[in-house]
Formats: sequence, C-alpha cells, structure tokens
Amino acid sequence: MPLPGWNMIEIDMDRSVTGAVAILTLVTKYGSHEVELPLRAGKVTRRMCWVPSGVRSISLCPINTVGNFRLKHFRLVWLTPRFAKDRLIQRLVTAHRHFRGQKHSHVSKILKQEARRGGEPWRCLALRHYDSTFVSLSSKHNYRQWIDTIESMMSKSSVSPSITTARDVGRAKDGFFSLVLPVTSFHIQDAIASTLNSFVAQTYTQWRLYVLAVGLPPGQLQWLASFCEQDDRIRLIHCGQKDHASTLEGWSVAMRKTVAHNEWKGLIAVGGVLSPDALSVFAEIVHSESKASMIYCDEDCLDEQGGRHSPNFKPGWNPDLLLSTPYLGHLALWSSTCWEEVCNSLPSLVEFSHDAVEIIHTISLELMYLADPDQLSSIIRVPRILLHVRDDNHQLRGTESQNGEYAHLNRVQRYLERHSLAATAVKGAALDDAVSFKEANRTVRVRWELPDPTPLVSLLVPTRDGVEILKPCVNAILAHTTYRNFELLILDNQSSCPLTLEYMREVSERDSRVRVLPWNHPFNYSGINNYGARESRGDIIGLVNNDIEPVNGEWLSEMVSQVCRGDIGCVGAKLYYPNETIQHAGVILGLGSIAGHAHRFFQRHEDGFQGRLKATQNLSAVTAACLLLRRSVFEEVNGLNEEHLAVAYNDVDLCLKVREAGYRNLWTPYAELYHHESISRGADDTPKKRARWLSECEYMRTTWAEQLDNDPAYNPNLTLVHEDFSLR
Repeated sequence: MPLPGWNMIEIDMDRSVTGAVAILTLVTKYGSHEVELPLRAGKVTRRMCWVPSGVRSISLCPINTVGNFRLKHFRLVWLTPRFAKDRLIQRLVTAHRHFRGQKHSHVSKILKQEARRGGEPWRCLALRHYDSTFVSLSSKHNYRQWIDTIESMMSKSSVSPSITTARDVGRAKDGFFSLVLPVTSFHIQDAIASTLNSFVAQTYTQWRLYVLAVGLPPGQLQWLASFCEQDDRIRLIHCGQKDHASTLEGWSVAMRKTVAHNEWKGLIAVGGVLSPDALSVFAEIVHSESKASMIYCDEDCLDEQGGRHSPNFKPGWNPDLLLSTPYLGHLALWSSTCWEEVCNSLPSLVEFSHDAVEIIHTISLELMYLADPDQLSSIIRVPRILLHVRDDNHQLRGTESQNGEYAHLNRVQRYLERHSLAATAVKGAALDDAVSFKEANRTVRVRWELPDPTPLVSLLVPTRDGVEILKPCVNAILAHTTYRNFELLILDNQSSCPLTLEYMREVSERDSRVRVLPWNHPFNYSGINNYGARESRGDIIGLVNNDIEPVNGEWLSEMVSQVCRGDIGCVGAKLYYPNETIQHAGVILGLGSIAGHAHRFFQRHEDGFQGRLKATQNLSAVTAACLLLRRSVFEEVNGLNEEHLAVAYNDVDLCLKVREAGYRNLWTPYAELYHHESISRGADDTPKKRARWLSECEYMRTTWAEQLDNDPAYNPNLTLVHEDFSLR
C-alpha cells in the first residue's frame, strides 16, 4: 500500500485511442476516491494525489473506453510536503486559468487567503485547484456538461454595458440585418421551418429575411408562401425552375432589395437554427466595432431529438484554412461596403449557386483576394455558439451528392483560375469523422507552383556530438529529398566525439551540398542559427533539428512552394514521434502558459479537431525543429533572439515577429517528418537550466503577453491546459 500523504502517480502506457484516461481508485473505510490520469503516448504521465490514512485497497482501470493498451510503467512515489507544494504551485502557474503566469509566492498567498475565508484546510483547496487542471472536457463526450456550466455562465455575462436591452438596440439602429435563405426542392420542410421560426423568435427585431425559392414544386411553394405571409419581415422570391437563368434572376432581385447603405447583408443555410439572442449579439458588435466588415460565429449540430453535439469552435480569419475547407460554415454577415465591393458580381462568382454554404465560401475567398489589410483585420469571429445546424439540413439525391468534396474543390479551383494564381486545387486528405463537414468530406490541397528556377534553400542543422542521431538525419535528407537545390550546413557546436567528427568530415567530402561550420561558443540555439544564416548562400533559410528524418520525399518541395508566396512568413511541417503519434502540428499560443504543440500525442491517422490535422492552415507559430522562411523575412525581423532566448521559445518569438511584420505563418500536413524530440540537448534538469528557462518564460510573457492570451488561430472556448483541443 502507498504511504499516507502526498504521492506522485507515474504511468506510462501505449493505447490505441486518443483522449483516453486511466483511473486510479483508493478505497478506505469512509468510501472511495478516484483520480483520473490523462494518458500521453510515449510519455510518462505524472500527477500528484493525497493518500489518506487507512487505505484498504487500490485499483487501476488502465483505459476508460474501448481500445487496446499496453501498460509499460506504473508506481506511486511518496513526496515530502515541501516538494509537493512546490510542484503543485508550479502546475497552477503553468496550467490554471486564474493563476497562469503569476509568481509562486503570489499564488501561495492567494490560496492561503482563500482557504481562510472559506474555513477549509489549505491542502484541500489547493488540491481542488490542482485537480481542475487535469480535467479535459471532450467535445465529443462532455459537450452537454460544457453547455450546462460554461456556456450558461457566458450567456449571463455577455451583455454589452453600452446596450441594456434588445429593444434599445433596435431603437438605436446600430444594425439592420438583411439575410438571404436559398431554398430548393432538396431541402426538407421541417428544416426550412426550423430556420424560419428561429428568425421569428429573435430578441432583436431589426431584420429582414429573403427566402430565395429555387425550383420548388407547387405544394412546397404554396406551404412556403403561406409561412412567409405570417411575418411581413420574411419576403419570398420565387425563381421558378432550378436553372441558371431563373436563379440569376432571383439573385438579382434579392441583391436589389438588400442595397440600403446602413444594412448588414447575410446568408444562412437551410437547417441553420439561430439562438434567440444571435442577432442581438451581432447588433452589439456592429454597435461597438464601427469598422467591422464581416461577422461569423461558432456553431454546432442538432440531432433528431434536438440534442446539441459536434461543436465547431472556429479560429479567427484563416485564409489558408479557407482554401482547405469551408470552415466558416452556415452563416455569415457582411457590412454594406464589404458586400458591395465583393459581391457586385455575385451571380457570376457563384455560378448561379443555390447553396448558402457554397456562396459564403465563394464570397469569403473573393474577400481574401480583393480586400485590403485593414478590411481583413476587421473580420470578426464571435466565439459563441449562435447557430445550431440540423443533421438533416440537406437531403442528398442524385447529382446533389456531389455537394461535398468536389463542389468545394471546384470552388477553390475556380478562385485560383479567376485570379490567375500559380496553383492547382487537388483532392486533399479524406476525413474519417466528417460529422461536422457535411459540405466537405475531405480537405482540398492547393499545390502552389515552384518558381523557375527553383531557389537555393539553406538547411541549418546545429549539432554537438551524437553521431547516432545526426547521421540518420543528414543521410535521410540527402537521399530522400526530391527537391534538389539545397545546401545543408552542419553547425558544429564544439563536438569532441571522434565518430561524430569523422562522419562530418566524410559526409562533407562525399556530397558537395554539405558544409560543416564550427561554432565554438556555449550552446545558444538562436546564436548558432543566426551564425549559420549569415554564412549560408540560399534565398530561403531552413531551421532543422539534428534529430529530424523525412517521411516523404516531397517534404521540402511542399514547404518551399508555400514559403515562396509573398504573403507567407514561416512555414512548418507535420512531425511525428517514432511511435507514429503527433509531435507537432503547429503551435498554439498560451498552451501551458507560453505556447504548446497542437494535437500532440494524437494518432498519426486521426483528423484532429474539426479536421485540422489534415488541413493546410495559418497558425501563429510553428516549431523551429523544421521551419522555413525567406532570407529577406528572416533579416527583416533580425533573425532569432540570441540575447533573451538562447534555448526555449525562440521559434515562437521569431514567428510572432514575422506575423507582426505583416506575414501569415503557415502549417502544412503535406510535409511529414519524424522528430526524436530534444534527444541531443537533454532535459532542463539542473538549477542553472531551470533558472534560464524561467527567465525565457518571463521574457515571453512580458514581450508577447496580449498575443499569448489571444491566439487568433485558436478559439477562446478551447483549453489552454491540454493540447487536445478539448473544451475550456
């Protein structure tokens, strides 16, 4: 039996299911206590617990779902109270939403004061806060719990102080919304009625809905006309048969009716059910954000019983994700100025489409190309579930079944051709779980053409000894990279191992693309790479760890094709641990206080949250374990910060500087490599290393505080504790 008091639980287990937890149960004569242990593939999970006196038995449930597992390590280690307190507070300042980034002494003082006010032992209060950092609310399994707790609390506190009631909003004329609802014979009557009824139930009254009826049979048209007559804010526009001419005429009528300068224009898909306060929330935004050009919101799905599931917590404006998948969903609003600028040629742009999701996607693509930076920066994502989409919102019959991967692919290809962009849209990765992707069961991959001639890429590989790591990395890059115009600079940081020195000599003589450059200074990742960049010859700089191995030969071609785009800054790759789980799929700001890797430890084949593991997208940062950027951009932001960030977070800092300079950072799933993480450098396990790490954390919090707490590529409803896109 474990000793009473503070204990550290250690568990290491391979399992076939991401998101599973092990459950340790302690049984005493007073009852039982369960401790959940989130499992991390390839890593030992550690969690403290308090073991009371008189434990009669303990049991371990290795996995709380259906799946395979292999228990590799499990034990409980007794801790001294002082050590336990230090670890507990460190966890709070790293992972607790209220204590993140604060000093240890300050957190300890707050906990003692809170315990005194509540009349409970400090240990019980502190342990409750500590335990809360391990709670992971899955969007699949715990969404109902999130709705009942977090969402209900958000709703109560969301009213803008400048607007007291919905009636006052309407009188202030802060926004008048005119929306179009395209309806065809393929839409079921109940879904149409649900959308119409949700408008009638709005607390905000200043709206008008134009129902664009395309090719409806007489019975359905009669029912729809009768429904629209019940509310004079709903106007029916009948387009006759579903052909190009009639749909074009219908759109022309709808556009003429929605050109008032003070109106906001919008599109909603059949089956989209607005929450009662949706338009009130949008009106608050129009009131407070005078320069807003476009608004969209989070959404979820409704099953046949009206139960909510599959939340789509969307990122902010993300052009490359928009090329990959129509992530904006089933509802969007535009200001009159934006609408007129982008949508004057709407019928030709959408090719007389009668599908709202297609039109929203097409307009947004066009906005991406036509709008100026100020207009793009005023696109507002509302991080609230204001739209619920019925599972039966669209019946697919015959050729309508193409309203999915091919329709999405064709839209992107037409966009590329319309603006003579040097790229081709092809099928991307298939999505295994497409419940929230009814309009796209696979992603689209945009293949950007390489320049001719291809630019020279300088791959910088810092190393110190460790030939058993360096050799497979360099040999694999040289042998398996199809992009041939590169140089590989081995930046030797005081290696002394004879085998390593011999290998570096041999490979540089064997392959003219390899050079070995000595760096005779204490380890400084930023400094050694800045030195390598100065000595390199390429137009593109590649930061590459010495424990990287390509999975596919096209990794560098893919990254170069992306980084050569003028509006792109840093480009990152998809990295795997040797056990085929995700090591890096982009960096999310704020995870673990500073930044963390998206979807870490997910299985290689998984979709990730809303398919994002299989979609090219813009992210705030990517890891320097494999990162490319143009030399001109690297020099524009003065390279890596060798003064303040010698080891940690220098890549995040670089990416944020690049983003501040006006470029979009990008992550691609089509450049795949293995990464044997941090094997060569070792762990931060000495007082000196820990002090350095704390100093670098402090620099990041001081320099990038606002950005670290508001990552536009993420969503504030998602956790900053775990890397699995679970709910906050």
